[in-house]
Amino acid sequence: SYLFKEGVCVVKKDTISQTHPHIEGPTNLEVLMLMKSLASRGFVRITFSWQYNYCYLTDEGIDYLRQYLGLPAEIVPATHKKQATRPDMRDREEDKYDGGRPAFRGGDRDREYRGREGGFGRGGGV
Repeated sequence: SYLFKEGVCVVKKDTISQTHPHIEGPTNLEVLMLMKSLASRGFVRITFSWQYNYCYLTDEGIDYLRQYLGLPAEIVPATHKKQATRPDMRDREEDKYDGGRPAFRGGDRDREYRGREGGFGRGGGV
């Protein structure tokens, strides 16, 4: 039920650990072997990186777990829920100029401290 609720499960490649940090009850080895079993059936996609298995529930896995757990079709994993849309960004015109000073300080101001001839390296200088 944890995998279906979250839609993703992270399992460290640690066969000695007695507990899984997110799931109460099974050992880390049991969770690792369960994810491998689900991956062999095509219900989970596993990405391995830096000694951690990142297990993502596939669409077939969602259907299988929904049938196995007896859940209605309205319940979906957290990774498949639509996120609330972000509010419209405010107009950024007021941020461009703060007190009459342009936000980008390039252009003519660069010449105040850099000479027109350039430096000493790679063809610059006299």
